[in-house]
Amino acid sequence: MTVDLRTDDTGTASTGTASDDLTQEEVFETLRNRRRRYVVHYLLHEEDESDLRDIARVVAAWENDKRPGEVTSEERRRVYNALQQTHLHKMDDAGVVRFDAARGTVSASERLDDLQVYLEIVPGNEISWSQYYLLLGLFSLSLVLAQLVAVPPFGRVPGVIVAGVIALLFTCSGLAHEYYSREMRLGGDERPPEV
Repeated sequence: MTVDLRTDDTGTASTGTASDDLTQEEVFETLRNRRRRYVVHYLLHEEDESDLRDIARVVAAWENDKRPGEVTSEERRRVYNALQQTHLHKMDDAGVVRFDAARGTVSASERLDDLQVYLEIVPGNEISWSQYYLLLGLFSLSLVLAQLVAVPPFGRVPGVIVAGVIALLFTCSGLAHEYYSREMRLGGDERPPEV
């Protein structure tokens, strides 16, 4: 899992401005639990204060791969208790959400609004996007060198064709990466990304 964070001049991970910045440690602590990631995803879609019962029902639905209306009271209660007793207090302490335990309401803080979370999942033998672009760059460089040194059949191919092929490869790769990134961004789609 990779979290895309901006860094300030000192190299400290941040997401916003001045002293309200989230540290990298706070971000990882918040996101290390799936239920907290689900709450972040839910709140990034909501503009207003949300009722904890509604959040618990939706999170339980995501956890059990159901629609919110199909969630049993036991499934919702398990999530509700965990959020109310542990997760929302930790998120509130980090300043990511505003949790009013007495009223049972949760809302996004400015810190959450500033947090741009991107999860890059690299299962098994697959490569990350950074490795992919490195390999694509090396492949492109080898095409250019083959054309410059006139390695057959590349010596007969005009440079503009080689440049066009490279540009097309990077454009298609960028489009695929953008599509994949949208699916893996917290707050991006209806359902949170599976990690």
